[in-house]
Amino acid sequence: MVALILSSPDMADDLSRYLRPREGGGRQFEIAVKGAHCANCLAKIEAGVKGIAGVGDARLNLSSGKLTVSWSGDSVSPHAILRRVRDLGYDAQPFEAEAVLDAGAREGRLLLRCLAVSGFATVFIMGLTDSIWYSSDMTAVTRRLFFWLAGAVAIPATLYAGQPFFRSAWAVLAKGRTNMDVPISLALLLSLGLSVYQSASGAAHTYFDAASMLTFLLLIGRYLDFRLRDRAQGAARHLLALQSLLARRFRPDGALETVSARDLAPGDHVLVASGERVPVDGVIEEGDSDIDVSLVTGESLPHRAGRGARLEAGSVIIGPAVTLRVTARVENSLVADLARLLESGQQTRSLYVSLADRAARAYVPFVTILSALVWLGWTLSGAAAATAITNAIAVLIITCPCALGLAVPAVQIAATGRLFRRGVFVKSGNALERLAEADTAIFDKTGTLTLGAPVLANKADIPPGTLERAARLARASHHPLARALAVAAGDGPAAREVQEVAGAGLECRNDAVERLGSAVFVGATGGHGSELWFRSGAAPPVRFAFQDQIRSETRATLAAMAARGIAIEMLTGDRQDAAAELARDAGIAVWSADVTPQAKAARLMQLNAAGHKTLMVGDGINDAAALALAHVAIAPGSAADVSQLAADIVLRGGGLDGVVEALDVARKARRLAVQNFIVAALYNVAAIPLAALGLVTPLIAAAAMAGSSLLVTLNALRLTIGTGR
Repeated sequence: MVALILSSPDMADDLSRYLRPREGGGRQFEIAVKGAHCANCLAKIEAGVKGIAGVGDARLNLSSGKLTVSWSGDSVSPHAILRRVRDLGYDAQPFEAEAVLDAGAREGRLLLRCLAVSGFATVFIMGLTDSIWYSSDMTAVTRRLFFWLAGAVAIPATLYAGQPFFRSAWAVLAKGRTNMDVPISLALLLSLGLSVYQSASGAAHTYFDAASMLTFLLLIGRYLDFRLRDRAQGAARHLLALQSLLARRFRPDGALETVSARDLAPGDHVLVASGERVPVDGVIEEGDSDIDVSLVTGESLPHRAGRGARLEAGSVIIGPAVTLRVTARVENSLVADLARLLESGQQTRSLYVSLADRAARAYVPFVTILSALVWLGWTLSGAAAATAITNAIAVLIITCPCALGLAVPAVQIAATGRLFRRGVFVKSGNALERLAEADTAIFDKTGTLTLGAPVLANKADIPPGTLERAARLARASHHPLARALAVAAGDGPAAREVQEVAGAGLECRNDAVERLGSAVFVGATGGHGSELWFRSGAAPPVRFAFQDQIRSETRATLAAMAARGIAIEMLTGDRQDAAAELARDAGIAVWSADVTPQAKAARLMQLNAAGHKTLMVGDGINDAAALALAHVAIAPGSAADVSQLAADIVLRGGGLDGVVEALDVARKARRLAVQNFIVAALYNVAAIPLAALGLVTPLIAAAAMAGSSLLVTLNALRLTIGTGR
């Protein structure tokens, strides 16, 4: 999807509001680029911007049309970056997130109009030329009349329908540069010009049909590419749309004013009514309401939130209105971060994409020189001028590397789009390539294979009424085991006048002294593991045992990965007995307990040195080093921030449901990418000599070129359907 290009701001305008702080220091500037459609454009823009003194990195996402430029300090002017991109022949404006929704619709409407015009012209012209080809008694005058009728339709139709190519070619030529649309435009115009000459000279053949059909087939390929990108970006656009464009902010005098969500700043107070989406991340200052957080956590049921609760942008208030204190700007909200997460997944280029980039980058000079040599060769051999030009045009058309340029990016976009819709966020484009190579999976235990929170394990052994009495005390504490006990008992009142004895437990004096805490605190003997003891008066103490419960999907996930040839290993810092129980329950044969973060990292380095392609799945801060050292890393959505930053793939929510899905998609994407690459390469190798030897007409060349692009695109679309491996 190409981002909407807003009206050009005066170069003297202050662009500071478009600059974002970058992690680790420095600035980041996001630009909407229009007219970049191929790998050659991408490489040229990135190299040009990186050439500006002080710029550290420049990454263009062809899917969204967003160019992200980062640098350290204040040495780079955003105006200089805009000028550089425009000097390269592309339209560039500061990126506005809200404009993304309209951009795809406008591009799609233009392509559809052009497609309709070229399609009509192709059908009409083919009808005329068929009459010429299959009529044995047509006079020369009638044939010339039919040619001129075909030209009267083909010339205006091709000039109109070829706008996407002509505009792009003119923009770069005006700057003294080239891109892939230059030879395409040249082929279209030469086909029309040659056909006019042939018609005027009374020749037996013209190529009006080739010009119109070439335009039609090229537009089909470009529209399919657009739809593929649009479909992959649909989830990200939906996320951006979920950010309310308007918000009701409290003025200092207490009155409400309606403002754009982009104008909200941390510290502002906004009113969010029932049925409205939260516009930005914030904290509830007043009110108590039910919140639909399905976007944020994937939970299907709403939860209750009151004063002090944090709400993320995109959540829906389904109860009474609440007053929210803003904690982040709209561009720094969770929703915007998720959209950027998808974009970054399509931005990093893998080995296959890099190979395709280099091949496509050499295309324009190669094919231009080759076409000139073909024309010269045929001319020197004594062929007619029309024959030499026709063969040169065929070379221009048939060698267009559209298929090569689409071969791998189409698969990558389809793969990241499919995974995004399944709640799997790919942070780097080559992560899927690396995941497909994984042969050994290392899992953390607590919070990854287990829920990471204590659960009451002996509820059935608790005497009647004891659980509720103990829970009255537990509700007065924030201790993890006390909270787990309160959850097991369900909703209910909390005890009053509870005293907390540091390091021991809770005490409440009513009709009888009640205590909840350690074994020593309540006067019990023994005691071990994760437990709480409760005693009421002189009654015998009651033990509440807790354990970290295995996730419901853990066994199925590990079994599915083992079936796919992945060796499973668990590394945990937990106790030996807890690790052994979990390993036995989950069917893990290789595991280690009491493992320090340094030991985890050392184990990853040992496996890497042995030639294994490791997949690390972990959620804790202590897993960050191992995640960074792994060949590819996955973190649940509940993982610590540092672990999510170190991971290549992040799962929505805290479960493991997306691990197997990501592995299957990665492996299928690798197969499809290799297939596409081979098809595109073989096509170009076979097509060049055929066109150069005059064995292919421009019409057949157009069909063959468009067919190759269509083939690789449809092959990539296989990733968006089915669940097969």
